[in-house]
Amino acid sequence: MPQIQLPMFPNGSIEINDSICAIQRDGEVTYFYGHIPMYSHGADDLSSFRYFTSQMIHNGSVSIGQIQRAFGVSPTTIKRYLAKFRKDGAGGIFVKPKPRTGHKLNEETLAQAKTLLEQGKSVPEVSKETGVIQDTLRKAIQSGRLPQAQKKTPHQT
Repeated sequence: MPQIQLPMFPNGSIEINDSICAIQRDGEVTYFYGHIPMYSHGADDLSSFRYFTSQMIHNGSVSIGQIQRAFGVSPTTIKRYLAKFRKDGAGGIFVKPKPRTGHKLNEETLAQAKTLLEQGKSVPEVSKETGVIQDTLRKAIQSGRLPQAQKKTPHQT
C-alpha cells in the first residue's frame, strides 16, 4: 500500500505546491519533496534554476503558474526555457547563446569604419559616412571589433 507524503516543509521555505518547496540557505537553493531533498544549486546559478524548474514542469510535478507565483518569474520566460528544455534537453539550457551579429555592420562596413577610425575620425563622423548608428559603432569598439576612436587634440583638424 502506498504511503502518503505529508507536506512537512522546512521552516522558511517557499511553497511551490502541496508537495514541493524550495529553501535558500548559505547561498544554495534546495528543492524538497515534503522533507526529502530533491535537487540543489547555487543561489546565483540561473541556468540550474531554469533546468530544474523546466524539468519539474515537464514531468508534471508543478505547473507554470506555480513556478511563477513561487519565484516571481514571468510566464513567458518559463515557457521559453521549458520549450528549450523539451527541444534540446538539459544541455540546451546550459549552452550560452551565440552572440548576434548585426546586419548593418557587415564585413565591408566594418572595414570602412576601421579605416575611418584609424584616420582619426570620431564616432559621429564615422556614423555619418557609413550610415551605421553611433551606438552600434560604440558597441563594436567595446567588444574589440573596432579600434578605439582617436581623441583629437586641439591642433588636429
